[in-house]
Amino acid sequence: MMETLKAILTRRSIRSYKSKRISKEKINHIIKAAMYAPSAMNYQPWHFIVLDERKDIDQIFNINPHADMLKQAPLAIIICGDSKLEINIDYLVQDCSAATQNALLAIHELGLGGVWISSYPNKDTIDGLRKYFGIPENIVPISIIALGYPAEKKKNENRFNKKKIHLSRW
Repeated sequence: MMETLKAILTRRSIRSYKSKRISKEKINHIIKAAMYAPSAMNYQPWHFIVLDERKDIDQIFNINPHADMLKQAPLAIIICGDSKLEINIDYLVQDCSAATQNALLAIHELGLGGVWISSYPNKDTIDGLRKYFGIPENIVPISIIALGYPAEKKKNENRFNKKKIHLSRW
């Protein structure tokens, strides 16, 4: 297994994928990692829609035109939050964002590649996803992950910037 810090420092957004299918075991590992994210008051308001049918993945691109990386992705996951479990939308977004990041780290550890695609707060995207996938009104699609076996390799880059660290005061 990959060390946590190494996974964080070497994960990159991958937007190009091979057509190879991802096993159910790997998908379950990714979803399990997402479900272990922290959440406000431990409400765990997340739900996951796993898409492996080309017609469904292509429909997301029709709903969200900023998601062209889905054209090659053999799998997509929509991360949603339940507003009945967490009524504060700000906490709901944070909880689902933490789940999204956990999923991306698990994807990287498994030798896969993935990229985070925003849904929230774009009302047209949210409404389009709800309509096509039959998502109930209390469920908010927060993010989408496109994923697959990488067809590209990205270099590690140094993002550490001391100028962004403020000790005790700004």
